[in-house]
Amino acid sequence: MLKIVIPPAELWDEKNHQFLYTKEHHLTLEHSLVSLSKWESKWHKPFLSKEPKTHEETVDYIKCMTLTQNVDDSIYTYLTNKNITEINEYIEDSMTATWFGKGDDKSNKINNRPITSELIYYWMVALQIPFECQKWHLNRLITLIKVCNEENKQPKSMNKRDLYKRNAAMNAARRSKNHSKG
Repeated sequence: MLKIVIPPAELWDEKNHQFLYTKEHHLTLEHSLVSLSKWESKWHKPFLSKEPKTHEETVDYIKCMTLTQNVDDSIYTYLTNKNITEINEYIEDSMTATWFGKGDDKSNKINNRPITSELIYYWMVALQIPFECQKWHLNRLITLIKVCNEENKQPKSMNKRDLYKRNAAMNAARRSKNHSKG
């Protein structure tokens, strides 16, 4: 959860030729599967892609992240560059002590399929991750999914040569134990 403060500002109203003064605003934000799902339902495209977002899409995602109740849409026009930087740093934060080796960190596509909120929900169901985790920081949830996948991996199968060696050793041990020739 991120709490940001939008500082008070003095603005010039071109239409009425007067200064406008804004108050300080406090927003509580959460980068979660819930906010991702809200954004994707509006924009009809995957949020987790390398495609850059427009200013309108970015501000709309911040709106989807907002937990603070009854925030007027005009408040988001007062976001400062510092606020945007703080929000981006929060979104990029791993929010976990778990890390993976260089080869383990795949791109945001699996089998050339974009990652969408529905795919993440599917992973949660398949891995029996409780739905309360949809409110976790998204990077933490994705890390949990990766950990579950790693822990559930089948042991790597042996190549034929090693399999033949193992079987020959087991057969030799059985012949020796049973005093037989084959």
